[in-house]
Amino acid sequence: MTDFNIEDYIAAYPDFPIEGILFRDISPLLASHDAMSKAMDQFYDQLAPFKPEGFAGIESRGFLFSTLMADRFGCGSFMLRKPGKLPGDLVRESYALEYGKNELTMQANTPIKGKRIVLIDDLLATGGTVKAAKSLIQSVGGQTVACAVVIHLADLGGQDVIDMPLVALATYD
Repeated sequence: MTDFNIEDYIAAYPDFPIEGILFRDISPLLASHDAMSKAMDQFYDQLAPFKPEGFAGIESRGFLFSTLMADRFGCGSFMLRKPGKLPGDLVRESYALEYGKNELTMQANTPIKGKRIVLIDDLLATGGTVKAAKSLIQSVGGQTVACAVVIHLADLGGQDVIDMPLVALATYD
């Protein structure tokens, strides 16, 4: 797979989940072992300078990438989830989506105090989810050093909101 173009593995669905939204789907990427391996190689190369000590996967597609990257870097991965999905003492942060509102939670005892954490999700749009994730990590003493996404929807301005370096495998205007 010498001529790898990740955009060949991202499908587009107009008017999903609501009219006016062009949904970028990573299912073809996930279905290809070779494409996923190449994408993870690209993430690794671009994230290595940040010296991550942990990865935070944002519900739910971010989990797929955070665990793979944590394995490659020899560190841990933890989940940032929607309400009602995690047990124990939780910290919470609300955020606005491109087409609605939601909340993220994480376990308050996640062992990341003082660690360099990379946030991972499948997509960056308006930046609200990543901004909330960053706030959660900082609330328990972690340091967010970068955000990594498969897809960056640049015209929605998320990069300006997140206030940290961004690594994106595909960017769409």
